[in-house]
Amino acid sequence: MLVPPGWGADSGEHDSQRTECLLEPRGDATLYGELRFLHAQRRTVQRTGPDGGHHEVAELELADRVLTPWDEGVEERVQFVLRMSELDGDGRVLRFTRPVCEQTETVHDGDGRAVGRLLRRREALTGAVRISAAELPGPYAVRRLTAVVENTTEWPGRQPGADREAALPRSLVSAHLMLGLSSGAFLSMADPPEWARAATAQCRNLHTWPVLAGADGRPDVVLSSPIILEDHPAIAPESPGALYDATEIDEILALRTAALTEQEKREARGTDARAAAVIDLADSMPPEVLERLHGAVRALREVTGPGPAGADQEPPFPADPFAVDPFTADPFGADPLAMAPGKPWWDPESDGGFDPARDQVTVDGILVGAGSRVLLRPGPRRTDAQDLFLHGRSAQVEAVLHDVDGGVHLAVTVEGDPGADIRREQGRFLYFQPDEVTPLEPE
Repeated sequence: MLVPPGWGADSGEHDSQRTECLLEPRGDATLYGELRFLHAQRRTVQRTGPDGGHHEVAELELADRVLTPWDEGVEERVQFVLRMSELDGDGRVLRFTRPVCEQTETVHDGDGRAVGRLLRRREALTGAVRISAAELPGPYAVRRLTAVVENTTEWPGRQPGADREAALPRSLVSAHLMLGLSSGAFLSMADPPEWARAATAQCRNLHTWPVLAGADGRPDVVLSSPIILEDHPAIAPESPGALYDATEIDEILALRTAALTEQEKREARGTDARAAAVIDLADSMPPEVLERLHGAVRALREVTGPGPAGADQEPPFPADPFAVDPFTADPFGADPLAMAPGKPWWDPESDGGFDPARDQVTVDGILVGAGSRVLLRPGPRRTDAQDLFLHGRSAQVEAVLHDVDGGVHLAVTVEGDPGADIRREQGRFLYFQPDEVTPLEPE
């Protein structure tokens, strides 16, 4: 999300995002743009008293749902149409404002009686889109387009203890930019033509990533989103709704949703219409639809050729590519480093010299083993974004593990984690390498 610029640089959030990409406009083409984001809306719940007055409550229970205070997302759109000739030099600055908005909705029970009301409030927002285009030197008529989205909302002074929740109503949540070209084409950032690779590599994209998104694979539309997508992203054809993309993860989500208790489903239905639709979808999904979410392989295709009598040959891979012994065969081709057939690449007996519960490793001159307390400081080489939430947290080492390549890993539980005992029972730990922790003295 793009937070107000005065909220504080130490928050880990940003007040702007920058998109740069290459395009080849034809003539004085028209650039169509639309900024989309969610405006957080605070919802409070009030119960109607016998005298007709209202007082705020923690929840309002109805027959089909439970209403609780909630943050809702209201979709906002900022549209603009510019000629490419207007973007030379400093380009254009397009400012937008969303005023304070309050709404009241009466809540009725199953008999139609007014039993309460919902109060919704949106705070004021201001922002700007700065867009320009510069022609690049060379024989090709290519231009670098720069679009910067800024949150310019005034923040009423950073108060001590003001958290992310306080900044949310004045932020641009899930901000992303759609750009369309009336005549010409955008160049792919992921797979540009050879002559444009150097210029593409010089594009600076901060907190967003542009991909081609034109209909039927056309290069006339770009989607710049805060998550990394591939060119021409699309919902899988097996998907029965916007929640799914035909992967095993979505199958698990569908099963988990269907496994909610009736009370949990009523609480979810009381949050917003989208959540209610997800609950209804999971409850009404036929088995054959759920089965299609078990995954789809699109990259493999059967390779055939004419046989001795014109018949097709068998495909050059087994019917089940995983019906092999991973210790004795290489299912994906010859491996010059593989050991002789029938001999495992790893000797299980080599585990005999290790004991995860007693082994220790030296960190900053201190022996660390099971029971040691450490401070987590995940390094930049880690690719798990969730490590950011654990930076600076204290943890207890549960085991010292050695992998077959000689690496050492510390299995830890985070101190203060209410699920730490369950993790120990199930052996499901978080793992860090020795240079990603700092030993702590015992309390």
